[in-house]
Amino acid sequence: MGCLACSVLSSVEQYLARRLGFDTIWFGYLQTTVGVIQLLGGPIYGRFADVFGARAALSVSCLASVVYFLLLAVADNTFMLFVHKLPAVFMHVLPGAQMVVADLSENEKRADALGKLGLCFGIGMIAGSSLGGTLSTRFGEKFAASFAAVGSFVSLLLVLNFIPKQTKIHTVPESNKKGSSNSVFNLGEITRLMKFPGVAKTFTVKIISGLPAGIFQVMFSIIAINFFQLKAEQNGYLMAYFGIVQMVIQGAVIGRLTSRFSESSLLMLSVGISSLVGLAQAMMTNVFHFCLIVIPMMFSLSVFNVITDSMLTKSVSPSDTGTMLGLCASVQSLLRTVGPTIGGFLYEAYGVPSFGYIQCIINAAVFSFLLNTGGRSQPNRP
Repeated sequence: MGCLACSVLSSVEQYLARRLGFDTIWFGYLQTTVGVIQLLGGPIYGRFADVFGARAALSVSCLASVVYFLLLAVADNTFMLFVHKLPAVFMHVLPGAQMVVADLSENEKRADALGKLGLCFGIGMIAGSSLGGTLSTRFGEKFAASFAAVGSFVSLLLVLNFIPKQTKIHTVPESNKKGSSNSVFNLGEITRLMKFPGVAKTFTVKIISGLPAGIFQVMFSIIAINFFQLKAEQNGYLMAYFGIVQMVIQGAVIGRLTSRFSESSLLMLSVGISSLVGLAQAMMTNVFHFCLIVIPMMFSLSVFNVITDSMLTKSVSPSDTGTMLGLCASVQSLLRTVGPTIGGFLYEAYGVPSFGYIQCIINAAVFSFLLNTGGRSQPNRP
């Protein structure tokens, strides 16, 4: 339900912003605002989950989503459109769900479990995107935002009723055993995870390789309207297509791949395919071409995100997986923060093909780096 509500939002917000007179640059500022807010909130949210439990953290996310969508429903000017972004500091529904899965899954099955979670979010994307486009077209953006608020409230009730209050097997954080502070705002307890073996390297790859795709995703709403000339309902169907592809890949493909190949090999595969996807994006001229590109694009994105999240949570103790997933969420927020500014400039100055060329070059460089280092990852922590 949480993903369904967020997908409804993605089909609503860009059209509401356009109706209020936002151009590409100002829409980029709007996206940057939510990126900064979630960048600051992600690590603290993860630490909150380790201290108070994943269910409490996920409940906070659902409640923040309710407020977020209600503010969007009443937004009728530029100021309110920015104000409604404030609750996004706590809106980390996907990381919250990943924290529950990471707590309840075994190390060797974690990547598959995270992939199956993506299956559920894919279903939400299909329903939410199609529904959001239809509701916006027939009843207006405010009604669609209100509908998303109701969906988020239902999600809150489901979390409180079906997720155990305590999901961690190891309930005492490793940091507490060393006499460290148990405060949610203890930045030292957040940044110390970067010192674990293999974490810094994987994070660097996650940021650099994910930057081009993050820019394209942030700018896609503008590309859909201006480059592909799609209406709200058509854009909703395209997002639903994304969801179908993601659902198949994360639900039926990733589990089989992780049972046969090492995570380091799959990481290299996803980066290599991402480079080729960038080249294809640079050469596309219409929405049909893009629909063909979506399959390898979603494959590379899904495998890359699942594998890097799995590798990073395995690199720390079980009591710190929430904080680590919060840091992973902050990476996505970082991409959304710098993406609109870079993307807006590239779009206005060089057009849509520039996104593809940059993705191709950067991921080719990352692939060469992983190949030269053998794609080795450090041994998992117990």
